[in-house]
Amino acid sequence: MILFPMVRSALQHLSSIVWLLIHTVEEMGDHMMRGRFPFRMSIFFEQTDRSGVGSIPLVALVSFFIGLTMALLTGYQLRPYGQESLVPSLVAIGFTRELGPLMTGIMVAARVGAAYTAELGTMTVTEEVEAIEAMGLGPLRLLVSPRVLAVFILLPCLSVISSAMAMLGGAIISSWAFDIPLQGFADSALDSLIIRDIVAGVLKSFFFGLIIGLVACYKGLTVRGGAAGVGTATTSSVVTAITTVIGFDTLFNIVLVALFDK
Repeated sequence: MILFPMVRSALQHLSSIVWLLIHTVEEMGDHMMRGRFPFRMSIFFEQTDRSGVGSIPLVALVSFFIGLTMALLTGYQLRPYGQESLVPSLVAIGFTRELGPLMTGIMVAARVGAAYTAELGTMTVTEEVEAIEAMGLGPLRLLVSPRVLAVFILLPCLSVISSAMAMLGGAIISSWAFDIPLQGFADSALDSLIIRDIVAGVLKSFFFGLIIGLVACYKGLTVRGGAAGVGTATTSSVVTAITTVIGFDTLFNIVLVALFDK
């Protein structure tokens, strides 16, 4: 019985987020029809710097150590069978198709999504959003679209950096522990990748960015209860975004396997 209210609440939030996307696109399209930019370019570039460039150190460092650990553990498991040569393929395919986009999405949701929710939530409780709307500036165009678009565009770039750093970490540990030369690791990793793996990872990244941006902005714009409400909304934003990203990743993999891996 407890499950039904939870499902109903989840569906209500989902529909609200979808409507936020629809209204944002409508407002951007309305400005484009009038010969204006769909969003403020200065705000967009500011958000790309925050969400993209600012996230590179975190994504690169975490991915490097995860790739290193993955190569080390899988290599020791494969050593009794004399299959250490499979380590480059495992790291390359695992991160390009799955772990790179997923880990990047989780890190960006925790870092950027929380910041967006806290920022918009503070503006909501201090009635800055209402003031922007009263001045006719369009809060969705001014506040939502630059943030969502920045994460949507840059998450695939961060995912590529994540995969590259993971393979670098895997190559270094493989050279030390399993006598696999760096050039041999790179050649084996590239030979194992196919276009489908790369396309799947990139498509996931785009959708993860859209989910994170929309959830963060929606939670920020619906804050209630002052400063305490901002904290609650920020926590809820991170939890919701990460859970949704993992759920979508699971559905995407099921569909991908059902269609292509037969």
